[in-house]
Amino acid sequence: MAKEDKKLKTEFVPSPRKVKAITKHLRIAPRKMRIVVDTIKREMALEAIGILQLLKKKGAKLAFKTLNSAIANAKNLGLNENRLYVSDVRADGGPVFKRFLTRSMGRADKLLKRTTHLTIEVREGFKVWGGRMPEDAKAKTKKKTAVAA
Repeated sequence: MAKEDKKLKTEFVPSPRKVKAITKHLRIAPRKMRIVVDTIKREMALEAIGILQLLKKKGAKLAFKTLNSAIANAKNLGLNENRLYVSDVRADGGPVFKRFLTRSMGRADKLLKRTTHLTIEVREGFKVWGGRMPEDAKAKTKKKTAVAA
């Protein structure tokens, strides 16, 4: 337990507002897409853009476009772009194209061309290092709890 206390834990103090962008029918298998999107989960949105630009995978390019769309949606709603983080990323399976490949002796093999529905959700929040919150974040959370009570 002493080792856990020494480590700095990063947490996010979430905002109640969440903004998402959905891209459907992407021509990439969900399994391949999940490898890419798991790298940006719980990252700051601007850092996630940098990560996706450096990855050399097809899914990174597709996720980059969707993440940019989610950030643009958040800016239109008045959220601060510098405080956005990726709160949720899902790569769900879409419809499957079924094709047949002819083989020798009159046989056929089934080809499944999978598609993906990609959902990226961003929230405005504060990154907390080592259990300490910034002073402006403390003031905002106290105001919200006072209004709710």
